[in-house]
Amino acid sequence: MMHKGRLEAFSDGVIAIIITIMVLEMKVPEGTELAALRPLLPVFLSYVLSFVHVGIYWNNHHHLFQATQQINGRALLANLHLLFWLSLVPFVTGWMGENEFATWPVALYGVVLLLCGVAYYILVRALLAAQRQDSVLNKAVGRTVKEILSLVLYATAIGLAFVQPWVALVIYAFIAITWLIPDRRIEKLL
Repeated sequence: MMHKGRLEAFSDGVIAIIITIMVLEMKVPEGTELAALRPLLPVFLSYVLSFVHVGIYWNNHHHLFQATQQINGRALLANLHLLFWLSLVPFVTGWMGENEFATWPVALYGVVLLLCGVAYYILVRALLAAQRQDSVLNKAVGRTVKEILSLVLYATAIGLAFVQPWVALVIYAFIAITWLIPDRRIEKLL
């Protein structure tokens, strides 16, 4: 079994770069009046939504690895899989914001969020398999109702993006809000 330190450091670095890329996509407006900021509102709102989502993944990733004793090759690959989908968040964020929440950008944004969720679920399962049965992680991770419900809501929102993109955005925001409430399972056991 391998130690987790390098994986955590690498993941933290990738997530920091993802957030940096997102903020660099926001262009400085031309003009000095507050009205010059108006056209940037969709870009800013997209950034806020994505910052919250990426921040939640970083926070949960941190907690997950605090409870993880050992990793293996499968966990490394599962972590890279998650980082791949997270690395696409700046692209879909920019596309969605620049196009003022049009149907296809909102739908593709949801697809990327859905695949991030699936990748995180796979990572958790890979880490659980690498731990002893009596490990803190195995004790902390039980029911996955919130995780599965989030994936179902993402899929629903993707479909709704073709009917009313704003409804999909509300669902994406709702999912983020539910995950802002910290999962205390791991903290209790640590």
